[in-house]
Amino acid sequence: MAAADLRDELSCPVCREFYTDPVTLPCGHNYCRVCIGRYWDWQEGIEEDLTCPECRHRYWGRPELKINVTLSSLVQRLLPTPPEQHGPGIYCTSIYYSLVTDCRSGRVTACSTCLLCNMSLCYEHATAHSNITQHELTAPTPSQRDRHCPKHPELLLEYYCPQDGVCVCASCYRVGEHRDHRVETLSEASEKKKEKLREVLEKLSPEREETEGQIQRLQERLREVPGKAAGETERVTALFRGIRKWLEALEKQLLRDISWQQEKISLKLLELIHQLEIKKDELYMKTRHIEELCNMAAPLTVLQAREPDGAEFYEAEGGNRKSRKMEDINAPAVGDLDVGRISETLLTGLDQIVLGVKGWQSPGQEATDLVLDINTAGNYLSISGDRKSASLSSTSKSPPETPERFKTPQALSTRSFPSGRHYWEMEVSESGERRVGVAYPSMERDGEIGDNNKSWCLVIYKDKYSVRHRGKSTHLPLKPSYRRIRIRLDYEAGLVSFYELSEPIRHLHTFTASFTEPLHAAFGARQGGPYYCSDDGDEDVWVRIISKCSDSP
Repeated sequence: MAAADLRDELSCPVCREFYTDPVTLPCGHNYCRVCIGRYWDWQEGIEEDLTCPECRHRYWGRPELKINVTLSSLVQRLLPTPPEQHGPGIYCTSIYYSLVTDCRSGRVTACSTCLLCNMSLCYEHATAHSNITQHELTAPTPSQRDRHCPKHPELLLEYYCPQDGVCVCASCYRVGEHRDHRVETLSEASEKKKEKLREVLEKLSPEREETEGQIQRLQERLREVPGKAAGETERVTALFRGIRKWLEALEKQLLRDISWQQEKISLKLLELIHQLEIKKDELYMKTRHIEELCNMAAPLTVLQAREPDGAEFYEAEGGNRKSRKMEDINAPAVGDLDVGRISETLLTGLDQIVLGVKGWQSPGQEATDLVLDINTAGNYLSISGDRKSASLSSTSKSPPETPERFKTPQALSTRSFPSGRHYWEMEVSESGERRVGVAYPSMERDGEIGDNNKSWCLVIYKDKYSVRHRGKSTHLPLKPSYRRIRIRLDYEAGLVSFYELSEPIRHLHTFTASFTEPLHAAFGARQGGPYYCSDDGDEDVWVRIISKCSDSP
């Protein structure tokens, strides 16, 4: 009787259960904090004044609630927390009365289950039940009704049939449909399944560790991206430091490209890291689920537990489980940004023609001076004393005829280019027809530069540019604005490019060919009519080499 009175004193008038976080109203009555809050929520919902549920004292607005420390301490002492609670939502189903707990309310959490009695027990009932012999206590299970055989409800499931993969009772095993099958006890079958689960766990653990390692490596590479990008930015900036103002716009374009690559690589790495984080979480959940199964004491629960990933989970049982090794991640190389793309952008800035960017970035040593070969100079072409200039003469020079000499006013350089990358620059007159380009030494001496398959040239005439090869002339849309021309040769690539050295430099044209002989620089000058100057000297036609030939590595 005293116990019942004590329970009433420690019970909330609203929920009729032991106080949880008890608070005291100004009127002196005690309630669970949640209970009084819900009661007042209900009153506000029906637009009723807030009152005390017991004395009906009226409050204007919610009053201050004071924690009842004494009452809370009493409840805690009379309801000690069990050492370990399992299975949230599983409550004590004992029919026996306890001085401390009233399990008949169905709200006392169970901490164990008696397989023989088919009851879930709270801490107090389990303590008393443990003194009864032959009663096996296990972790709490949601329901013991599944322990009974569906075909023989009066019998418990005691065996496991590996052939059919089901749990059976003694009747099914001895006289039923499983009588000819090899069966195991639930404990034996449970241990075998746990062993297989442990094998799966052993395979999952290294995979999870490898995933974490890859995430760390990707994070390290992600941290390196800004530094590598900054280094590439400085390199590109240095490339343009000594170049004329016309390259400033191209420099900014390259820096934007580097920044875009940095962002692209970073986003890719972040995406890969995100994918691996997801996989890591999945592996963690699988591992945790398997660990929980391995730690369960109830064989039936282990056997009836849902396997992760369905049938795939059991591929290891038959020895046919595929190895789930982590594939290599095709992440972009952080150590090297796409320098090729950056170089390609530079070439695009020069109309996507200039190849051999390395030659621009790190020029090689200058070769010997590029000079004209007097023995190839045709009639009416005068060669200067330093052999740097060729000009159209009004009178015939009547040079001695040699196999190397042209019959028209044009000449080749003394030096040939059998390989490599080279460029040279020249200045041309304002008038007449001027031809500059490259030619094989075997070019016919009675032909003109560009009118055969052994020479390629740029023609400057009046206010027009054109290019010639095999006698075919192609007019260019650009008009001459500066009298200095650069020729760039990439022998192995089969490229001959022409540039006007204006501000900014303008790419004019690039020939593509497969060279079969060494090439010489070729120069020609004419009026646009006969190969001689007019008697009144209205036109002064000439071509002058203004730089040494530079070899690019």
